[in-house]
Amino acid sequence: MTTIPPTSQSLSDINESATISNPADIGVIVAYFVVIIGVGLWSMRRANRGTVGGYFLAGRSMSWFPVGASLFASNIGSGHFVGLAGTGAASGIAVAGFEWNALFVVLLMGWIFVPVYLTAEVVTMPEYLKKRFGGERIQIYLSVLSLAMYIFTKISVDMFSGAIFIQVALGWNIYLSVIALLVITTIYTVTGGLAALMYTDTVQTFVIIGGACVLAGYAFSEVGGYNALMEKYMNATPSDLGNISLACASPRSDALHLLRDAKDGDLPWPAVIVGLTIVATWYWCSDQVIIQRCLAARSLKHVKLGCILCGYLKILPMFLMVMPGMISRVLYTKEVACVVPEECQEFCGTPIGCSNIAYPKLVVKLMPTGLRGLMLAVMLAALMSSLASIFNSSSTLFTIDVWKKLRPRAAERELILVGRVWTVCLVAFSIAWIPVVQAAQGGQLFDYIQSVASFLAPPIAAVFFLALFVKRVNEAGAFWGLIGGLFLGLCRMVPEFAFGSGSCSAPSSCPALICGVHYLYFAIILFFCSAVLILAVSYCTPPIPDQQLYRLVFSLRHSQEPREEMEKPGAPERGPSPALPDIQEGPSPALPDIQEDPRDARLVNAHAVVMMSCAIFLWAYYA
Repeated sequence: MTTIPPTSQSLSDINESATISNPADIGVIVAYFVVIIGVGLWSMRRANRGTVGGYFLAGRSMSWFPVGASLFASNIGSGHFVGLAGTGAASGIAVAGFEWNALFVVLLMGWIFVPVYLTAEVVTMPEYLKKRFGGERIQIYLSVLSLAMYIFTKISVDMFSGAIFIQVALGWNIYLSVIALLVITTIYTVTGGLAALMYTDTVQTFVIIGGACVLAGYAFSEVGGYNALMEKYMNATPSDLGNISLACASPRSDALHLLRDAKDGDLPWPAVIVGLTIVATWYWCSDQVIIQRCLAARSLKHVKLGCILCGYLKILPMFLMVMPGMISRVLYTKEVACVVPEECQEFCGTPIGCSNIAYPKLVVKLMPTGLRGLMLAVMLAALMSSLASIFNSSSTLFTIDVWKKLRPRAAERELILVGRVWTVCLVAFSIAWIPVVQAAQGGQLFDYIQSVASFLAPPIAAVFFLALFVKRVNEAGAFWGLIGGLFLGLCRMVPEFAFGSGSCSAPSSCPALICGVHYLYFAIILFFCSAVLILAVSYCTPPIPDQQLYRLVFSLRHSQEPREEMEKPGAPERGPSPALPDIQEGPSPALPDIQEDPRDARLVNAHAVVMMSCAIFLWAYYA
C-alpha cells in the first residue's frame, strides 16, 4: 500500500515507498518537460518581449483557441485535481456546481466586462478602477490585496496539492521537488512573458485533458461503469469507525444531488446559485490572471470565442475529477474515507481525513507503467500552468500599479526588469510559505479555497459590478465600500480560522452567530452590504460627470467623444496611459475595436446559446 509519508520521514524512508521510479515513467516526465520548454522558447521568438505591451499582453495578437485554452489551463491547477476529487470522495457531486457555474459567468465576462476593459485601454484591473474613479488609493489597495490573495491562497493551494501528488507518486523530498518546479516555471515566465504562457498553456490543456481522460477510463472500468459507481458510492463506508458515528462515516444521503437542501445541505442550493455566482463574478470578471488572457486577444470576437471554448472545457471536471474521486472512495474506502484519527495520520499524515489523496491514489494504483508518468506530467502541467499564470499577472500588477507609482518616469527597460525581478521575489515568498502550507493539511481543500474567496471577494465584485453599470458610483463610495466590506469579511474569516471549521465528528466551537451562516450565504450578505455602502456614500457625495466616464462604463462603451481626465476635470483626454503605447507595435490596432461584424456576432451568439443550453441541461439532469 502506498501512503503519503509523514513530513518527518527521512528522504531514504520516503524513497523506499516511491511508486514512479521506472525508466518508462521517468522518460515520459522528461519528454514532457522538454516539449514544454521547447514551446516556451519557440513562443519567445514569436512575441515582442521588449515592450510592456508585448511582455504583459502578448502584443494583443492571440486568437480564440489559445485564449480559451489558456483561460482553462490557468483556472485548472493541481488544486482542482486534488480538491475536486477529494470533495467528490467526501460528499458527492455537488462540488461540480463550482465548475458548471462558470459556464454562465464566462459569458458575462466576454459579453459585458471585457468590452469595457478594452475600450478603457488598461493592462490591469486596478488600473481600470483608477481610470473609472480617479485617485490612486483604490488602485493601490486592490493591487496589494490581490497580491496577498495570490500568495496566501492560490499559490499555497497549488503548492499543497502538488506536494500531495508528488509525495504519493514519487516519494521525493517536498522542498526539493517544489523548488525545482518553481524554478522551471519561473524561467519561462520571466523570459517569455504572457505569449510564452499562453502557448504553453495551450499545449498543457491537451496534456491535462488527455491524461485525465485516460485515468477516468481506467477508473470507470475498475468500478464497473457509471451506474455501478452511483450504487457503490452510497455504500462506501469504512469498516473501522472507532468512536465515530455511522452517520459521520457514511456518504451523505444527498451525495448524488447537485442542488441540496437550502437549510441543512453542505452546499445549500440558493447559496450555490447566488452566492457562488458572486464569487465567480469576482474571479472570472475582475481577477487579473483571467482578464489578462482576454485582453491579449486580437479582437472582441476572439475574446468571446475563447470564453465559449473555456465554458465547454469547464464541463469536463465533473467527469474527469469529481467522479474519479468518488470512484477512489469506492475502491480504497479504508484509506480515502478513513475517520479514525490515528488511521488517517498513518495513511496521509493528517488526523482530520484523507479525502485529498483520492486522485493521487487512483494514479499510483490503477495506471500502468508509462501512463503513471503521463499522469504525473498532467499534474505538473496543471501546477506549473497555474503558478506561471499567477507569477505573470502578479508581476503585471506590481509593475503597473505599484512600481509606476513609485517611479512614474520609469523607462520601458526598467519596467520589464522590475516585472521579472518581482517574479523571482514571488518564488522566494512561495518557497518560504511551504511550511505553512504543510501545517494546513487536512479538511476539504476546495471548501477552503471557496470559503476564503467568500470572505474577501464579494466587496471587490460589488465595486466592479457597480462601476460598470451605475454611473452615479464615485471614488468615495467605491473606496469605503471596499474598506467596509473587508472589515466585515475579516470579522467572519478570523474567528472561522481561529476556532477551526470543524467536522461532522468534531464540530467547531465557533459561536453560531458568527460561523453558523454558510460561507456562500455570507458571500451574498457581504456583497449586498458592500453594495449598499457603496451606493449610500456615492449618493451623499458629488457625482462624476459623463465627460469623465466615456468608454469606462457599459452604457458609454461606444462613445467616441474625448474623455476628460479624472484628476483634472475639464482637461482634454491625453490618450493611452504610459503603460500602453507599446501595444500599438503588435499586429493588433492601436485602439482595440469592439465593433463586430453582424454576421460574426450572430454566429458567436449562437454558439453561446448552445453552450448555455448544454449547461442548463446538465444542471437540470443532476439537480
